[in-house]
Amino acid sequence: MSRPLARLRVRLVLGAAEIRARLRLPRLMWALTRRPAHPTSPFAELVRIESDPAYRALFYAELDAALEDRLATRTAVVDEIEAAAERLKALIRHGDHGRAA
Repeated sequence: MSRPLARLRVRLVLGAAEIRARLRLPRLMWALTRRPAHPTSPFAELVRIESDPAYRALFYAELDAALEDRLATRTAVVDEIEAAAERLKALIRHGDHGRAA
């Protein structure tokens, strides 16, 4: 058997064994599952944005960039829809229904 197929087979067998263990021993598997050392506060990033001016500036810059990308995407979609509507109107006006595609 070739080397990659042997590794794949081992991974599949180990994955199946893990699934069986999770089904039969859920508490033990829960105890063995890795978790973050400290639970993060739901407002930790908000606190950091409010308290760190450099992080706040970076956050706002990324937010502005994301909003501009979203607006550009929406504008492009609207332009495509308007162009398709114009093509459809032209097809309907000229009565060339066989050439719709």
